Amino acid sequence: MTVKFVGLNELKVGLKKRTNLSNVAQIVKRNGTQMQDSAQRNAPVRTGFLRRNIHLNYSDGGMTAKVTSDASYAPYQEWGTRFMAGTPHVGPAYKVQKPIFISDLEKIMK
Repeated sequence: MTVKFVGLNELKVGLKKRTNLSNVAQIVKRNGTQMQDSAQRNAPVRTGFLRRNIHLNYSDGGMTAKVTSDASYAPYQEWGTRFMAGTPHVGPAYKVQKPIFISDLEKIMK
């Protein structure tokens, strides 16, 4: 399961004109960590395997953060199956973190 922020190239161009990109990398790191923490906190726990296997990875020189899960059954927990309802944990974490991330970026652009 992967959650990815889209439109990063346009954001990079705009931010290069207005700020030091090291500030952006710090914001990406902070928001990625907060999203990972939230996804882990909200993940259903029976054995703890799913929670322990929600990882945060950086790429593009720290400009991209991806929250992923190595648990093979993570998508079934997130969205459910025809036999069980899902227990969303990554989606809600993304929905909460997205406006915070945008707000943080807007602050450094002013």
